[in-house]
Amino acid sequence: MLAIVVLAGIAILAAALEPAQPPLAGRARASDGDSFRMGETRIRILGIDAPELAQQCDTAEGKQWPCGRVARDRMAALLASAPVDCQPDGTDQYGRVLASCSVQGRDLGATMVEEGLAISSGDYWHEEAEAKKQGRGIWAGGFDTPRQWRQDNARPSGVLDWVWGLML
Repeated sequence: MLAIVVLAGIAILAAALEPAQPPLAGRARASDGDSFRMGETRIRILGIDAPELAQQCDTAEGKQWPCGRVARDRMAALLASAPVDCQPDGTDQYGRVLASCSVQGRDLGATMVEEGLAISSGDYWHEEAEAKKQGRGIWAGGFDTPRQWRQDNARPSGVLDWVWGLML
């Protein structure tokens, strides 16, 4: 038991001593509603999950709309307005940098969630509650969460999955 406590303490100390990743800044292009590329660096916004590019959502009247493409187009418009500033915080299973990002001081995660084009998977619960209350974006009708949509529409694993991960 003592060995586990000592090893845990060493791991915590090593993490604290590891230097923080330097901020990233520059022009970027959207991949989808929650990720983009800055040069060759692939970045995924922390704390949100946007509809997948091929995902459809329902309007209040039950008609479908391309919520994944709308989310990607909104992210593209935000990124086109000015250079993006990101504070990295690790990487995901696809090798993308996980980061909190802003454009002209405007938090991209908060913007996407408050406009109803992403759900909160982090600190954006207030923005999500307001989007729900106002019936914005995906909250205007029915939708599968992006996670559920990915599970229901899983791609084959293997080489194709690796290639897909490189594209994100």
